[in-house]
Amino acid sequence: MEIERINENTVKFYISYMDIEDRGFEREEIWYNRERSEQLFWQMMDEVNFKEDFNVDGPLWIQVQALEKGLEIIVTKAHISKNGDNIELQTDDGNAVDFPVDKKIENMLEDKFSKEDEEDNEQYNDENLWIIASFKDFEDVIQLSHYFINDNLGTVETLYHYNDTYFLYMEFLEDEIEEEEQENMISKVFEFGNDTDITNHVLSEYGKIIFEQNTFSNIRAYFPANI
Repeated sequence: MEIERINENTVKFYISYMDIEDRGFEREEIWYNRERSEQLFWQMMDEVNFKEDFNVDGPLWIQVQALEKGLEIIVTKAHISKNGDNIELQTDDGNAVDFPVDKKIENMLEDKFSKEDEEDNEQYNDENLWIIASFKDFEDVIQLSHYFINDNLGTVETLYHYNDTYFLYMEFLEDEIEEEEQENMISKVFEFGNDTDITNHVLSEYGKIIFEQNTFSNIRAYFPANI
């Protein structure tokens, strides 16, 4: 972990995803498991305190930026104002910025990441309906592909492999397929697969792409129906 002391109240450090995994954490835990992310944070803060004598004795302002190969984290010590109503952050120019105490920093971070999740979903959603289905057995994906023998489906299909499970992202192009047909196709998909809460952001970030597009026709080409 790389540590940079900015000033008396602020420290910046960088930790790679490899280092995170070496510490016994999985990358997706950092974003979706609050307890585990807090464990990692305080583990890192212990190291920062040991190397930079950065004692934590009050509220903190935490900024997290996800980079390609790791996380950059800036931690600033804050102070409660004399009247107890505000959290005061010291800026580089010596001025103080106030935030209401009832606007918890954890809520600010949750707001930030929830907005990022919405943006991630929008890039895949737009005006089109989409679903994600999970399959424990690849054989189920093969069987499903033979129910969609029309190559002009009006869909976008991407198949991922992640955590020993196959995930099918399927987007329905609104201008090319009727709503009733969409419903029929969705019903067929969930006859073979299961609904899942996983997001396409997680799959695109951590999953292995098996087929980026034309999943059904590609699978049928490799696994033709038995005659």
